[in-house]
Amino acid sequence: MARRQPDGCTDLMWITDDGRARLVVAGPDTHAHPAGMGPDTTIAAVRFRPGAAADVLGVPLDALRDERPDLAELWGRPATEALAEALAAADRPEHALAEAVADRLTASRRGVASVDPVVRHVADALRDAREPAPVRGLADAMGLSERQLHRRSLAAFGYGPKTLHRVLRFQNALRRARAGDDLARVAHECGYADQAHMARDVSALSGTTITTLISG
Repeated sequence: MARRQPDGCTDLMWITDDGRARLVVAGPDTHAHPAGMGPDTTIAAVRFRPGAAADVLGVPLDALRDERPDLAELWGRPATEALAEALAAADRPEHALAEAVADRLTASRRGVASVDPVVRHVADALRDAREPAPVRGLADAMGLSERQLHRRSLAAFGYGPKTLHRVLRFQNALRRARAGDDLARVAHECGYADQAHMARDVSALSGTTITTLISG
């Protein structure tokens, strides 16, 4: 069975299966989740990069961590049913869903400076970090305590910066391993203590080995 690996992202999905359609949110994950797709399942989705979903969905992202709620739980039934009707009638539901998200984002930010000016830079900094534990230095560079950075990261990303760093490092290592890089070199250049450390962390996040992920 296909599994969705942690990547720091959040998805809004229009899933149709066996004549039934629903709008579902896949929150930021800390471990792999079964994709749960049958042979006749189709999905139109919008994927939010780390830190980009809270304004659209209307809740702090830690409320959605490892969860799969129906969109109606977040937007309410009238708004969700209206969107579902529009998607069912659309020739390209993925385009209609993207337009709805853009409209919702515009409405949520009208007259309100809702984007946290600190956390919007955190994901890029952690994705590029090569040291094993970059959070203290990142907090110092932003003039925050680690506790303040953790609190703001929870709302924006769904988890604290240490977990976000683990997830982004895992994805970076997986990309490089799939490209054919030597695993010992991948471990070193992605900031793991050694290859064994990488293997343990990949297993904890994905539930399998990096060689299995590469071959899949």
